[in-house]
Amino acid sequence: MNKTFYVIFLLVFVACSTVPITGRKQLKLIPNGQLLPMSFEQYTQVLSESKLSTDEEKVAMIKRVGQKIQTAAEDYYKENYLENDLVGYDWEYNLIVSDQVNAWCMPGGKVAFYTGILPICEDETGIAVVMGHEVAHALANHGGERMSQGMITQMGMGTLGAAMGENPTLTKQLLLQSIGMGTQLGVLKFSRSNESEADHIGLILMAKAGYNPEAATSFWERMAALSGGQAPPEFLSTHPASETRVKDLEALMPEALEYYKPENK
Repeated sequence: MNKTFYVIFLLVFVACSTVPITGRKQLKLIPNGQLLPMSFEQYTQVLSESKLSTDEEKVAMIKRVGQKIQTAAEDYYKENYLENDLVGYDWEYNLIVSDQVNAWCMPGGKVAFYTGILPICEDETGIAVVMGHEVAHALANHGGERMSQGMITQMGMGTLGAAMGENPTLTKQLLLQSIGMGTQLGVLKFSRSNESEADHIGLILMAKAGYNPEAATSFWERMAALSGGQAPPEFLSTHPASETRVKDLEALMPEALEYYKPENK
């Protein structure tokens, strides 16, 4: 057996983790101790190059929803003895002035909303749909998973060395591509399976945070209608078809409603 192949096989075998809520096994070659500092550095750079909203009401709403989703996530992790998975998280929520219909959450809990998505959200519950979905990407380590896959399938073991600090520029490029942020290098978007998993986890998080999960189907229908038969907005570029998404959300609704306690809102 080829030595390189054997080493890769061994890494894949031992470097597995489990996604909370869904229980899916995933590849995780990069520990949070290395991934999160890169993430935080990039988040700081994005903020420095962006115009942050000064609309106190909207900013406060983003932060309020974010903190509720954060609390729901932390409570779930505590209840399931997973607190160590959140070590190193440094939650932050910012609203960026931009026409982009988009939002994202960096590994480690760094969230950015763009003002362009707020009209589709309509209200605080709509924001909770998006916030839960984006935080779910971070909690499920989708960025780190895609980085790990890239190391194995695209660049081989040499990239693993880059992730260990030998080539920080290459590592940064992999990070940007893996979390779905636009760069001049092109973007490796989250897969449709990642998006569906984020829908699932996000639905549970918003319900646990006190937001009616049934609002999720309406939000995604509004988002789909925005494309009007044209190219979809950034936020929908690799998401499942609207009909599939709504059907899947409806199937998950009984589970989500078990977590929903309206008095918590």
